[in-house]
Amino acid sequence: MTKRFRLLGKFESQNLEAVKHFRVIALTHKKAKLDDIGQFHLEDSQQEQRLKNLRNNARLEELMFLSTCNRVEFYFVTNENLDDDFLIEFFHAFNPGWSETQLHKAIQVAEFFEGEEAIRHVFNVASSLDSMVVGEREIITQVRNAYEYCHLIGITGDTIRLVMKKTVEAAKEVYTHTDIATKPVSVVSLAFRKLRDLNIHEDARILFVGAGQTNTNMARFLSKNGYHNFVVFNRSMGNGLALANELKCELKELKDLAKYKAGFDVIIACTASAEPVITPEIYDELLNGDINIKVVVDLAIPNDFDKKIMEKHKVKLIDVANLREEADANLKEREKELTRCNLLIDRLLKEFREVYRVRQVERAMAEVPSKMKEIKDVAINTIFAKEIQGMDPSSKEVMEKVLVYLEKKYISLPMKMAKEILLDSPKTTANTESETSKELI
Repeated sequence: MTKRFRLLGKFESQNLEAVKHFRVIALTHKKAKLDDIGQFHLEDSQQEQRLKNLRNNARLEELMFLSTCNRVEFYFVTNENLDDDFLIEFFHAFNPGWSETQLHKAIQVAEFFEGEEAIRHVFNVASSLDSMVVGEREIITQVRNAYEYCHLIGITGDTIRLVMKKTVEAAKEVYTHTDIATKPVSVVSLAFRKLRDLNIHEDARILFVGAGQTNTNMARFLSKNGYHNFVVFNRSMGNGLALANELKCELKELKDLAKYKAGFDVIIACTASAEPVITPEIYDELLNGDINIKVVVDLAIPNDFDKKIMEKHKVKLIDVANLREEADANLKEREKELTRCNLLIDRLLKEFREVYRVRQVERAMAEVPSKMKEIKDVAINTIFAKEIQGMDPSSKEVMEKVLVYLEKKYISLPMKMAKEILLDSPKTTANTESETSKELI
């Protein structure tokens, strides 16, 4: 074996190892209680600083944070082993205020993936194969938005970019080429069904607490089914305006919730607050003496509705926790499609493996053009400077053309040869060298 191929073989081995540095820490409905997941929630105003601190203090090369109504996930790149020491450091960097008991609890309720299994997990998440409600399409938008935000604040990198690009492709293929999303449902649609089963009158007074995507989707279900008596409360008036305009209803600031005295029949809450926004005190003010039973739909993680309220008042509560039974039924209906989906994911994972290896070659050889230019400049301006000065203009022009041609070929050929080797091309060394000779003749 030539020295050149020994080096490329070593480089290939390093490339295959590199993908192992992509890791996932997942807090989901599969292993963690919803209250546990809620401990990992970050308010919008805190996300940028908290995530940047996490990346720096845990010594991560790249980081992406995904938070939905029933999961929180960290996608990151690091050379560190996922042992207890690293995980304690990671969770401490995420929340320096946690006690040792809380740090160990985080390790117990989390799931961990690395390398290709981590990539498979991300594909499954975006394709809704890992969702509480299998087949719901909202998750792909949530994944895409999470990546765009983390990219915007500068904590992602090339590896996560490649993973996300293939992840979106995987989700689209699953939704397009399988029946996993036939009669699509989501946590929102399940909540709406439960609300509808309570025979809520179309004139019911409905308060929206929060104006994010989840509440917007719920509002559209309600509007489509004839409900029309709405009021929107939101922390940001600017963000709340879009939902209020769509519903053609009044918009109020969230801080004024307790001052609202017009009464209500239903509250639909989903905010980014780390603490309940509907406290017993606020709920008493909202009731304003009304003793009729009320309905609360709480789709926030952690909960927006303080369950202590139910000790004093009659409330029919619909939240993520009590939607699990419907979610389990949903999974059984779609189990027959999971095999097809998994085969498709297998193929896409293999494609990603090849894309990743090619990209590693490109990154490793990114300096070749500048190095070749340096060699050419030294040859012209130093080593052969005297000889070149004695050449006539026509000869200099021909020489320059030859050098430019050689420079391009010596940049492209090593890249081509490396890709063929790393991608297990059937071409032999002899064939490659023969082609090189032909191009140089």
